[in-house]
Order: sequence, then structure tokens, then C-alpha cells
Amino acid sequence: MESMTSNADFFLASYHFVLPEENIAQHPLGCRDSSRLLVVDCLTSETRDRQFADLCDYFAPGDLLVVNNTRVFPARLLGRKETGGKAELLILEYPVPEPQGAEGESDGWQQAEVVGLVKSAKRPQPGGKLLFSEDLVGTVRELLPDGKVRVALHFRGDLAGLLDAHGQMPLPPYIRREEGQSEEDRQRYQTVYAESPGAVAAPTAGLHFTPELLARIQAQGVRVAQVTLHVGYGTFAPVRVEDIREHAIHAEYLMVSEETAALVNETKASGGRIWAVGTTSVRALEFAARDTGRVAARSGFCDLYIYPGFQFRVVDNLITNFHLPQSSLLFLVSALAGREKILAAYGEAVEKGYRFYSYGDAMVLITRHPPLR
Repeated sequence: MESMTSNADFFLASYHFVLPEENIAQHPLGCRDSSRLLVVDCLTSETRDRQFADLCDYFAPGDLLVVNNTRVFPARLLGRKETGGKAELLILEYPVPEPQGAEGESDGWQQAEVVGLVKSAKRPQPGGKLLFSEDLVGTVRELLPDGKVRVALHFRGDLAGLLDAHGQMPLPPYIRREEGQSEEDRQRYQTVYAESPGAVAAPTAGLHFTPELLARIQAQGVRVAQVTLHVGYGTFAPVRVEDIREHAIHAEYLMVSEETAALVNETKASGGRIWAVGTTSVRALEFAARDTGRVAARSGFCDLYIYPGFQFRVVDNLITNFHLPQSSLLFLVSALAGREKILAAYGEAVEKGYRFYSYGDAMVLITRHPPLR
């Protein structure tokens, strides 16, 4: 499907909307699927206010629901510099230990090189130490552009366990935690189907699903498939160009399995609809289909940039949260539904008190109705 575009669709200023601070959700609701759901029928321009659990009403037998099974890892390490000052390291990619016996490591110590962002009163210089625990220490190797640093993590024991013990969930900057993350954040800033660690931000549309809701959907004759796309910190990167076509999109690691590719292609061939949970699932599916129009098994880095005028080959309907003004995620949903339709829906959501962003409410964009049986 290819949306009609106008020149205004390519200007950053066209994606501005006013969002009162009180609409930004700071905590999740008590039950995942009790969030509100704004249903936008893109074919009729009608909207309806529902609860997320009512999503079942919109599926039909033969549909396929595609979720992103990435798992957020505790990427925010709190520690101190050798001088005693506080230091915080946000790791931007899941660390992979180097083979044992790497140069400079002995007595049970291992090493993993990472790129991250350091927050401290004074930026550490190459050679500077970041102390997180007796078994987890960082050495700054190199200062990189955009405030990033290359750090060698030295550790003893299980790295995943050390990150769990000493790391915090990398909550988005608009969620304020004066005392750091809570246990609630550790549980709720993660989907119930998260499996593959590697994300530094949650695929937030999936946060609304419960095992019970997924079971109800499957009981309706809807199959569920998984993709993996590790959401990177670049998802929060501001767009700094007036012409959005000039924006350099961030790349994120993805994996689409043979099984998922087959399920998607079978569903399309039989007339079923593809429901993507979140913009990350959209990017993964459309990236995997961009060579031939059919989804193929893929692994590697996805740099697909979707903005108005994009021709969708796979996704029919999208379940998503509400996104930041002038963000690449807002461009993506506008490409699917139309910018004016999206901004009108956002205006309605603000007026009706919907909760925005990661812990907020959801919307579903329907661009294809179920086939007549």
C-alpha cells in the first residue's frame, strides 16, 4: 500500500503537536491490558475509544500477529570514577565477551568492549577507570563523536548476572525516577514474551499484552509469529533536518527466522491480514521483504527508514503507542495511515486524556478490513 503524499509531509514542522506534560505517563497501569485503546479506521476515518483487552474484537481467523521478542537488558550501570566522583555508563549494545585468554586478562577476568554514553561531572579520558563492583570495572579506551565512548568492560563471573545485579533498566529520558528504577520498572518495562537480550529500549506497543490476552487471540484462529529487532538508543535521537528525507536513520540488529517468513508469506497468500505489534515489527518485516516483496529470512542490521510515500508490502494493521512530536516513529505511522489522519487522532487523544509514550496507552491503525467470508 502506498499513501498519497503532499509536500508538507516532508517538512519536520508538519509533525509538531502540543502535548501537555500531564499526558506523559510516568508509571504503568496496574494491569497491562487495561490501557486505553484508540481505534483508528484508516479506511473510514472513524475512531473509537476502547480498552486494550478489546483488541480481540478486531481480529479474524487467518490473521497473523507479529511481535518483537527482543529483551531489554539492564544497560545503565551506576558506579564511580577512580577519583570518587559518580559516573554512569549507558551501554548502547549488548556486550559480547571476548574469547577467554584475550590480551591483558588473567586470573579469571574476562573482557567485553562496548560503546556507551558516560554521565559524570567531568568526562573521563582514555585510560580512566569506571568502578561498578569488585567484579565489574570499565576502562575508557577512546572518545567518540556525539558524546559516545568506547569502554572495555573487565569482569569476573557471569556477565549477564553482573548486569542484572549492578545495572538498571534504561528508562527513556521522559520517565523521571529521582531514586532510580523501581522493581516495577524491572518487570513492566519488558514484554511478557521477551526472549532475546539486546535492546536498550522496550518495544513499547508490546507492553500491553498479557499471556491471557495472547491466548484469547490465538483461540480466535489467529497465529502469532516473532521477529527480533534490538531497539537502540537511536530511537530517541531527535530529527535535526527540516526536510525529513535527509534524516539519517539509525541501524538496529534484526533477525527474521525462516519460520516467521513462511508464516507471513502463507498468511498473505491465503488472504489473511498481517498485524504488526509496534514500529519495530514493521521495520523488521518490511526490511525483510524489500528485495522481492516476499518476506525472506534475514539477520543483520536494519537501516530501513519509513516516512510518507513508503510502499508497504507486508503490514496491514499496526498496534502502536503514541510517539514523540517530530520523531522518526511519528513519520512511520504517518506513512501507514496518513499524516493528517494521525495528527487528528493524536489531537483527539490529547483532548480525551490518553496517556502518551512508553508507559502510556495504545492505538491501532486499521488499513485493511477482514475479507468477506
